[in-house]
Amino acid sequence: MIQIKNLKKSFRTEELETYALNDVSFKIAEGEFAAIMGPSGCGKSTLLNIVGMLDDPSSGSYQFAGHEISGLKEYQRTELRKGNLGFVFQSFNLIDELTVFENVELPLIYLKVNKSERREKVLKVLERMKIAHRENHFPNQLSGGQQQRVAIARAVVTNPKLILADEPTGNLDSKNGVEVMNLLTELNQEGTTIVMVTHSNRDAQYAHKVINLFDGKVATENQNRELGTQIKEIGVMS
Repeated sequence: MIQIKNLKKSFRTEELETYALNDVSFKIAEGEFAAIMGPSGCGKSTLLNIVGMLDDPSSGSYQFAGHEISGLKEYQRTELRKGNLGFVFQSFNLIDELTVFENVELPLIYLKVNKSERREKVLKVLERMKIAHRENHFPNQLSGGQQQRVAIARAVVTNPKLILADEPTGNLDSKNGVEVMNLLTELNQEGTTIVMVTHSNRDAQYAHKVINLFDGKVATENQNRELGTQIKEIGVMS
């Protein structure tokens, strides 16, 4: 589903060019659960933004489901994101002025789904996330765990091919964190591809693949398998 080859992202000033990503290459298969890890400033968020078609690389190739993304115009990336990608953020990113139902409904409005079908889809996903009893509440009336359930419901209501999760348990206690990771695992087992940025070794254990970044490069790529973990050394990590 995702093929990234020799990807670079640089930021220029008058005197200096800094690489947030430097010659990054990897693949993520359809239905895979991948975790991206590394210290602060290693390029994780930059990489997730590029995979989410929110930013352009400086050079290199990024293919999503057979489409070359590098060089697409903004409106083309927007159209490709619709219905294909769902986003889950550490800070939830819910709209305070909208109810739980309205927050989850929003992606379906963008896709021009009719009102009766929207209601059916929203209620179904809220039931699944065990948050339907809060459909008329506003985000500030919810706990952190409940807000993240709403954020996941919003991400999956369009049945996307890919979910991008940026530190999805970062603002949650351990109990709610485990519940969120179990929800993501269930979605993955049903066929949704998941790419997650995390600092948590515990959360990374849920993934099939762990990609470690260091100084903008892939340092290691760990393939987690039923009969153990095979580690492919890509570079040197200090």
